[in-house]
Amino acid sequence: MGAAKAEIERLKSEIKKKKESCADGTLEDRPTPPLGKLTIKNRRVLKGHFAKIYAMHWVCPEKPGVGDNKLLVSASQDGKLIVWNAFTTNKVHAIPLRSSWVMTCAFAPGGTKVACGGLDNICSIYNLSSKEQPIKVSRELAAHTGYLSCCRFKRDDTIITSSGDMTCMMWDVESGQQKATYSDHNGDVMSISVSDAKNTFVSGACDATAKLWDLNAKHCQQTFPGHESDINAVHFFPSGLAFGTGSDDASCRLFDIRAYREMMQYTHDKILCGITSVNFSASGRFLFAGYDDFNCYVWDTLTGKQVGVLAGHDNRVSCLGVSADGMALCTGSWDSFLKLWA
Repeated sequence: MGAAKAEIERLKSEIKKKKESCADGTLEDRPTPPLGKLTIKNRRVLKGHFAKIYAMHWVCPEKPGVGDNKLLVSASQDGKLIVWNAFTTNKVHAIPLRSSWVMTCAFAPGGTKVACGGLDNICSIYNLSSKEQPIKVSRELAAHTGYLSCCRFKRDDTIITSSGDMTCMMWDVESGQQKATYSDHNGDVMSISVSDAKNTFVSGACDATAKLWDLNAKHCQQTFPGHESDINAVHFFPSGLAFGTGSDDASCRLFDIRAYREMMQYTHDKILCGITSVNFSASGRFLFAGYDDFNCYVWDTLTGKQVGVLAGHDNRVSCLGVSADGMALCTGSWDSFLKLWA
């Protein structure tokens, strides 16, 4: 047993040396074009929830320019799932949930389905084109043995879920059948982000690692250590070749998939609280992160510097997302409001 452990440590050391020998530079070494003054302001407030908002997600049409990209869904522990038109602030649907202990929600690319889940361990699918009022659950995906922390549609008929049972699962939405289980994490899986272009997704967990998965493979393709505490949020960079993470260690980080290494840390001496959510601007130049101190901080992804702060919520910023066209940012908070910034 001792010999095996020694061999593992030796191999880890060799891998580390090999990776370091391939590192020919850092983002700080590269010349970066200067940024103008950030002019993002609060443009809309979505009022309608009566308890803490835990999750929100924009619709992301499969074909750009096809479908309404102004819609978003939000989930609150008032037991409601609300679909909003972010431009007009109108509520398009208000769906009562069987369990009010909801932690995540997702919009399908086609804009006709939404999903949610939480402490009930179930991913519930709702069909927005249903004639029933109020809309009732159309499919319940039950196999996780822990809370549902995150769910994201790959296509209208396929959804990925992550859970406190340390696994992720892929499901067929139409049949309700589980298609695959991904189980290499050693802690609660808190967040997932699905690649638009490739058959991959990335996950972040309480084991302080992020992992890259191929949907068709049983085990993870790459593991990215570096954080010192739970990873609460992950999100793909617009190119799909990197991803950002947010953690309870008060840092956000950028990991490059091809270089297989951490490229940048986003921290500030005066920011000591955890991060709940991360997302990138359409160009990838800005990283938006929601924090426990009620603020959303804006970071320059190339320099690692904080370039803005979006203040206005009266409680923890629990979720955020950039619209598919890149024109708006939405933040959701425990203060029960969603704010739109542009």
